Amino acid sequence: MLDLTHPPAKLAALPATVTDPPYAAQILTVLAWVLELAPTVPVTQAGLDDALRTAAAGIVGHRPAVVAESATLRARAELDPITNITRAEYALRLRATAKELR
Repeated sequence: MLDLTHPPAKLAALPATVTDPPYAAQILTVLAWVLELAPTVPVTQAGLDDALRTAAAGIVGHRPAVVAESATLRARAELDPITNITRAEYALRLRATAKELR
């Protein structure tokens, strides 16, 4: 008969990469950080694209192309439409979205 007093910890045997957030969530978090480097500047499509490229290069730039492209496309699909807001406000939205992807 099994001793069920102390059930085994299921996550203890998993490698660390299994518990890490997905690459898309990591990209969104770094994207938020990049945008906050100029927090009062309004968000533009060109600025967002540049920041996304920077974030993706930092997170998945060293991964195989298919992994990098898939994660970047997933992150891009989660981006909110650009409205008349600052980069700091947009960064808050990005962080909330990244948390939902975990």
